[in-house]
Amino acid sequence: MNLNKSRPGASPEPAAAGSARNAGPGRLLVAVYAVFALSSTARAVFQIATKFDEAPVAYLLSAFAAVVYIVAMVGLAKSGSGSYKVSVAAVGIEMIGVLAVGIFGLVDPAALPDDTVWSGFGAGYGYVPLILPVLGLWWLYRHRADAAARP
Repeated sequence: MNLNKSRPGASPEPAAAGSARNAGPGRLLVAVYAVFALSSTARAVFQIATKFDEAPVAYLLSAFAAVVYIVAMVGLAKSGSGSYKVSVAAVGIEMIGVLAVGIFGLVDPAALPDDTVWSGFGAGYGYVPLILPVLGLWWLYRHRADAAARP
């Protein structure tokens, strides 16, 4: 008699700890972060390579946003508490960045003469940069127990 088989009516065994965070809708979140990592990296490289002297602060902010998206994507894609902490930090920095750059652009539009990924709260990207960290932090909050279960 095999005792490892599921009994009818018994709840299924829990999935491996940490897998739920980067499975299902979590994969979609990772994919969106991958798209933003690629697009913001391409934008920053182009801006810095072709017209850095026109708006260096804006272009360096684009490069910083690209790094944040890459780190968030990698952290979200991996399991474990270390990756969870990296994800929370990166997505939190993203949230602070998009709010700070958006507000700064409203207060002093001349300070950033060219757009960044986060300018206008991500208006150039359909406000996804504003919505994405909210969804990311919510997703991470919902899966905090997964991270606590794995070292």
